[in-house]
Amino acid sequence: MRRALPWALAIFIGFVPLHALSAEIVYITAKADLPFWNTVGKGVKAVAEENGYAFSELDSKLNAEMQLNNVRQAIDRHVAGIVISPTNSKSAEEALTLARRAGIPVAIADIGASGGDYVSFVKSDNYRGAYDVGAELAKALKARNWGSGAYGMVTIELSRKNGQDRTNGFRDAMRDAGFPREIVLRQMRDYSAEETYHYVKEMLAAHPGMRGFFIETDQPVDGAMRAIREAGKQKQVLLVSFDAMPDVVRLLKSDALIAVGMQQPYLMGSSAAGALVSHLHGHSPAKEILVPILVATSRNVDQLMPVASKTVFGKPLK
Repeated sequence: MRRALPWALAIFIGFVPLHALSAEIVYITAKADLPFWNTVGKGVKAVAEENGYAFSELDSKLNAEMQLNNVRQAIDRHVAGIVISPTNSKSAEEALTLARRAGIPVAIADIGASGGDYVSFVKSDNYRGAYDVGAELAKALKARNWGSGAYGMVTIELSRKNGQDRTNGFRDAMRDAGFPREIVLRQMRDYSAEETYHYVKEMLAAHPGMRGFFIETDQPVDGAMRAIREAGKQKQVLLVSFDAMPDVVRLLKSDALIAVGMQQPYLMGSSAAGALVSHLHGHSPAKEILVPILVATSRNVDQLMPVASKTVFGKPLK
């Protein structure tokens, strides 16, 4: 069963824990220093502590073997449950198998697994969000009379289901709007701004007629903007992205970005932890929980920010 969540919803609070206060929920993050997963962790932590569980976080640093070691560490500590953001969909299978053999329930926040047993999978509506971002780029290209504009993408790993959904959603939107010319695609490996800077710099040099880029996660957007700026093409190339940086309002209003598909990582983390706590208390949470994307532009970002400050960036609501 898949359950969609209203984007302002706060859920899964107020359980009286059945375990002692020393019982622990651990969040195994794919890469702790990326803002997205840092905010997922904040959501997990909030719900764990609200329900009387100790909380800790283990960083897999995008390494599948480190992810397995983190699962083993959690097992050795006899934790009550695990929330995991896998390094990729395939690597999650073995992690889930280890936890199942130890009798430790696992909820998945983002990315997903190719197989294995889990309590609940919380994910963003990546296809729909990326489609809507693509529709905004197409609208902006048409407004500038760039009807033959070609585009490129710098994607997250396409071995991930969320990477496939974002790429296909954006591609479908561009095609549906009459922009089928996808010239080049590069996949991120280390998810750094420097990596994406080199990708975009090479793309612009090889394809000087490009009019648009889609960057599929947050920090690498800095690299794309730098490459565009150094090429002197701020007025010739439009940029859209997925996952929002803290200065998203300024970037949108300055037209450095045309649109951003904002995932709600705090809500994803709190939803995954809530599903795990629900399971620990003998309930049956939804197997799949779908969190919508907030698509921000210069036109609507002021209206979105009061809630996005919490669900996207993990800041307390004012």
